[in-house]
Amino acid sequence: MWNRPELLNRIADALYAFAALLVLYLVVTVVTRLPAFALREVLVGGPLSRVTAEQVEAAVRRGLRGNFFTLDLATTRAAFEKLPWVRQVSVRRRWPDRLEVALEEHVPLARWTNTALVNTYGEVFEAAYEGTLPEFVGPPGSAKEIAIQYRYFSRSLAAVGQTPVRVQISPRRAWRLKLESGLTLELGREQIEERLARFLAAYERTFALLGRRLDYVDLRYANGFAVRIPELRREKAEPRRGRRAG
Repeated sequence: MWNRPELLNRIADALYAFAALLVLYLVVTVVTRLPAFALREVLVGGPLSRVTAEQVEAAVRRGLRGNFFTLDLATTRAAFEKLPWVRQVSVRRRWPDRLEVALEEHVPLARWTNTALVNTYGEVFEAAYEGTLPEFVGPPGSAKEIAIQYRYFSRSLAAVGQTPVRVQISPRRAWRLKLESGLTLELGREQIEERLARFLAAYERTFALLGRRLDYVDLRYANGFAVRIPELRREKAEPRRGRRAG
């Protein structure tokens, strides 16, 4: 090898190039850590109504480590995603000293089995909320399906002045609705839309004319439905008073 000057020159050139790259890396590392590249502004944007300034400040303290170049964007994003009402986070650097954070909040649609909330995308999340919301009940992973059906149920029942306050799907995929009036609709597992349409078609000419409060309608029959009226049940339970023989 020592008798081959061309090979030796190539090895020397490679070593010089490696040394130059190492020096350049060290210079860049030192320069990027200088105070001149410190982040001086964090701009948090988005239509925010539930995320508070205190929560944002706490997330900034947790997630911002480093300067403009050394900041880990994934760590910063994760710090904001831990906030209760934050659904999605976008983070980007803006030269020379700004970090821009865009937050998207959850919009609550319903309560999830009294333990969490469901947003308008059908996603389950945990946050404190004191307002009135319908309740969704179902197996794990069914929140999105219930959210889709809830919108259909709400639009359909609005035609007769009814509102669903509880939507339930069983592990066997059977649907049940409880309305604001107290009425429960048993829809079963098949032909859900058709059964609800049959109820709506009969509502004005049948149920609305009864003059009695209904508490349960079973729509799982092929050609009809069963109705439970609490007043009639109480009337049957009460003994009739007759005249006493003299």
